[in-house]
Amino acid sequence: MDNIIKIRKQRWLDLYSDSQKSGAVIFINQDYGPRPLPYPENKAKRIDYTLNAYKIQMDSLEYIDEDKIPFVSPYTGTEIFANAFGCKVHYPENDMPFALPFVHSPAEAAKIKYPDLKNSPPVAEIFDTADKLRNAAPDALMQLPDIQSPLDIAALIWNKEDLFAAMYEDPEAVKELVAMTEKFLTEFLDLWFERYGAEFIAHYPEYYMPKGITFSEDEVGAISPDMFEEFSLPSLNRLSDRYGSAGMHCCADSLHQWGNFKKINNLKALNLVLTHNPDKFTKAYKYFEDICVQTHSENISDELYFDKQNNKNIRVVINYWAADKNDAAEKSKILREKYCNL
Repeated sequence: MDNIIKIRKQRWLDLYSDSQKSGAVIFINQDYGPRPLPYPENKAKRIDYTLNAYKIQMDSLEYIDEDKIPFVSPYTGTEIFANAFGCKVHYPENDMPFALPFVHSPAEAAKIKYPDLKNSPPVAEIFDTADKLRNAAPDALMQLPDIQSPLDIAALIWNKEDLFAAMYEDPEAVKELVAMTEKFLTEFLDLWFERYGAEFIAHYPEYYMPKGITFSEDEVGAISPDMFEEFSLPSLNRLSDRYGSAGMHCCADSLHQWGNFKKINNLKALNLVLTHNPDKFTKAYKYFEDICVQTHSENISDELYFDKQNNKNIRVVINYWAADKNDAAEKSKILREKYCNL
């Protein structure tokens, strides 16, 4: 098992290499059963769920020829860091929790108290969960929590409509809050990597990172490219430089920001939500082919779009949702032979 995992990690290292101009890795996605929502009362169920999923992943090493690395997950929503800054959290019935903004103006933003990382209840809770997972599965890689970019965390704390207006009317107030969220995020990540190691599995999609940071950058869909450069790009580059590389998820309609995405230092992996639009898949594959590994699937197989490419000079994750164990085993062999010798 250890040798299989070592081989898979090396495939990722090869794919990430700056000298690698094309290639593919394979993801076979399985159903692990209903996942308990990340509510406080579900903590024990969440731990049991991820440990069971880890066991299935480990067992699958014997019969699925893919490139996922088995892992355990503390499994959070987007609310953790905004909650640490003082946001209340809403727990809707049968849906993910989310932070409720409490800032509406620069004057209110100026009153925000910088949180104490080691005495922050939401942070302590996530570390406690991760520690329990590490004790139960000491050899497993840890999945990084749902990390939002510094700008996105600020947009959870500061009501978005007011935040966007403040970008024009009082940009320094916005930058001060973004600087605070970046600092807090850096403190969190320093402690996280110290405790669980530099290598990890990204929150979404679940790809392997030998080092770096992965994050969601979604508010950029609502702002101009110039505003992205002013309010978000500097913090992203500092984080990427600090931890050695970056992987990004963006679920916004972000075509107008693609040029800026290329400016993120040492971007290793990119996931764009392209709403099942074949034209955007084609554009993205071509546009980022010399920049990073791309994984844009949306619960479908990338090969539906990948087959349409005339230029194979890309690095891509081929996703496939398996119906059952036999389907997973058979499809992994077919995809390996078809795509992994590009």
